[in-house]
Amino acid sequence: MLRPRLYILAAAVLWSTAGAAVKLSSLSAYQIASGRSLIAALVLWLAFPAGRKRPSLRALGVAVAYAATVVLFIIANKLTTAANAIFLQDTAPLYVLLLSPLLLREKPSRSELMAAPIFLLGLSLFFVDQLQPGQLLGNMIALASGVAFAFTILGLRAASSEGQVVLVWGNLLAGVSVLVPALGGHTPTAVDVGTLIFLGVFQLGLAYTLFNLGIRETPAVEASLLILLEPVLNPVWTFILAGERPGPWALVGGGIILLATAWRTVLGARRAASPAPGSTPTAEESPARDPK
Repeated sequence: MLRPRLYILAAAVLWSTAGAAVKLSSLSAYQIASGRSLIAALVLWLAFPAGRKRPSLRALGVAVAYAATVVLFIIANKLTTAANAIFLQDTAPLYVLLLSPLLLREKPSRSELMAAPIFLLGLSLFFVDQLQPGQLLGNMIALASGVAFAFTILGLRAASSEGQVVLVWGNLLAGVSVLVPALGGHTPTAVDVGTLIFLGVFQLGLAYTLFNLGIRETPAVEASLLILLEPVLNPVWTFILAGERPGPWALVGGGIILLATAWRTVLGARRAASPAPGSTPTAEESPARDPK
């Protein structure tokens, strides 16, 4: 099916606006992380009655991973370059590739194993011009965000029936966890308030809602590869809003990721829609698993 993959790509587009939005805000990392998550929690709580339920232990664990992902990413953006933060967080597909067979019993297909090096090659080329040494603490936090993001992807896939619960409670946990230092920051301007509303409603709330819809019918490995569209688009918004031009290697790497994303989207949809001739898909060989 094509629709679940389009949901995931739409989520990646929304996520990619974070870097430019953070640059436009004068708020601290704690203020941005707390404010956008609390706004997202409120919006999701109002929009999805199913998300107001008490989470199970499994859903609560996924919510913790989600909260760590969104908070650590914002903090990393303030302590290291945006390129470093995005690149290190987007190492998540590596962890998903390793953990998916163990935690989800979803063995990566041959086409997914072939696609992973292509995506990672494009990702590495994309940041040749931008990665900078130093800023060790920020880089380590960004790497931790990538690990948390991998567990969020795996968790949302495993607990798809409680996805809305995870999003509501995950945002609530994220917002409350850094609320105390956030209250110590300076008074937000009108631009800061508008940026927080955008980040909370669209970049976080709507994006993860779309991702949750897509991950229900898309294997975790494939979903983690499709969201690599995010680092390609992030500098596009930065260029439009802040005038930062991507380097030549970034253009080559971005082109590889875009082509690989189109390939995986079309191939995954075709495999899901066309099971093997003469066979009936089982629970272990459902179309969404891309069994080839």
